[in-house]
Amino acid sequence: GGGGKGGGGGGKGGGGKGGGGSGAAEAELSESEIFRVRLDKAQAVAAGGHTPYAYSFAPTHSSAAFAEAFDSLSPGAEDASAEVALCGRVMTKRSFGKLAFFTVQDGEGTFQLYLDKKRLGAAFRPFLDATDGGDFVGVKGGVKRTDKGELSVLVAEATLLTKALRPLPDKWKGLADVNKRYRQRYLDMIVNPRVRATFAARARITAYLRRYLDERGFLEIETPC
Repeated sequence: GGGGKGGGGGGKGGGGKGGGGSGAAEAELSESEIFRVRLDKAQAVAAGGHTPYAYSFAPTHSSAAFAEAFDSLSPGAEDASAEVALCGRVMTKRSFGKLAFFTVQDGEGTFQLYLDKKRLGAAFRPFLDATDGGDFVGVKGGVKRTDKGELSVLVAEATLLTKALRPLPDKWKGLADVNKRYRQRYLDMIVNPRVRATFAARARITAYLRRYLDERGFLEIETPC
């Protein structure tokens, strides 16, 4: 959920000064200008022979399964022989020259991407330039735990799966407008893990009640409010 624990940082992993992601550059733009810039990026990806809206991606792990599978990896250790594939929504980007760290969120939590120009080669800069907060990405690679203890995907292959044309709410201010939270529940659930957990619990309760009554021969009907 949420922005999560996925701290990025300097070359040794985690923390550090580094530059911000797309949010810093977009802070000076209007919403319509951001939309235009992002649409241009999507069109540039398409012009380069790749789709900015992929049909599918096959992950090997969710964020929770990833954390559990490599829980024993020590800080500073790397398992380059591991082959994992994960996908999710980019929540934050941090760039440090030839290194970059993304915090990515899926349906079960967050995980960190460790992007190294040496490993990604010529694909490093185009991928960073094409992606913004809110985009869906899919990655494949090994596993690394940074010196500060952040479990990360050591990215060998990165793919833009869905280009978001509108930005996420500010990561510090969040979604403070109550009316907007009610009107745009999907946005509220993206940035507020507790709200998402509440709706997930509600859905499970409703499904259980419906299943319980169905099994006992009750008929569900809808009546006017």
